[in-house]
Order: sequence, then C-alpha cells, then structure tokens
Amino acid sequence: MSKKILIWIGVFIGSTIGGFVPELWGADMFSFSGLLFSTLGALFGIYLGFTFGE
Repeated sequence: MSKKILIWIGVFIGSTIGGFVPELWGADMFSFSGLLFSTLGALFGIYLGFTFGE
C-alpha cells in the first residue's frame, strides 16, 4: 500500500478512536476534550501511517 493511503487510514482510525475516549468518563464526543483527543488520535495515526509506510 502506498504511504499516502496508510496515512489517511491512520487519520481516520486515530481520530475516531480518539473522539470516543472522552465518553469513557461521560463527556460528549463533540466536547472540547472530544475534539482534543480526536486531534491527538489523528496525529498519532499520521505518525503510525508514516512509520508503516517506510
């Protein structure tokens, strides 16, 4: 698979998982913490997609 596709898959999966993490303590998915964790998950997904694409 190309590096670009792996990065986009990482962004999608990472932001989705990161958005659901605040729901573990009762916060809404669209709260500030949900957006923060979604962003962090997307960044982590970019890192993993870039690493696996090497």
